[in-house]
Amino acid sequence: MQYILIADDNNDITDILSVYVKKEGYEPIIAKDGVMAEDMFFKYEPAAVLLDVMMPNMDGWDTLKAIRSNKKIKYIPVIMITAVSEDQKVVSGLRIGADDYIVKPFILPNLLARIEAVLRRCQWQKEAAPKQEAGLNKNVNIDALTPKEKEVLALVAKGASNQEIADQLYVR
Repeated sequence: MQYILIADDNNDITDILSVYVKKEGYEPIIAKDGVMAEDMFFKYEPAAVLLDVMMPNMDGWDTLKAIRSNKKIKYIPVIMITAVSEDQKVVSGLRIGADDYIVKPFILPNLLARIEAVLRRCQWQKEAAPKQEAGLNKNVNIDALTPKEKEVLALVAKGASNQEIADQLYVR
C-alpha cells in the first residue's frame, strides 16, 4: 500500500482528497500543518505529498524546504496545492523544489493524473539510478588510457558532441 500525505489545514479539502486518493488505491495520511507533515514523512514514508501553501505553524514553503534539505526524504514527489495563482508564486514553488503546482479550486481527475505522473517519474528515476551508478566506475586508472583516449575524455568532460570530437581529432 502506498501512502499519499495530504498536508492541508482545511478539513473539507482533506476529506475530499482522502476519498479520491483512497478510491485510486492509495492510503491517505492527513497533516494539518507542516510540523505534523514533517513527523509523518519518517513514520509512513509516503509515495507523494500534496502540500498546501498556507498552513499554521509551518507553511508549505518551509515544509517543502525541509523536505528538500533532508537526505532521507528529499526525493519524495511534492505537489503544491494552493489558492495563490500568481505566476511568481508558481515559479518560486517549482524553484524551491515542488514537482508540480496546482491551484484551488482544482478538478479532481486533473490532480489524480498529476499524482500518477509524479509517481511515474519518481519510479523511472529509481530504476535509472542503479544503471547510472553501474556506469560510473570510480576506480578507472586514467594513466592506462592512450593519449587519444585521454583527448576524447577531456572533450567529453567539456561537453563536446560526438561530431565536435570527431572534427577536432580528425576522425571521419
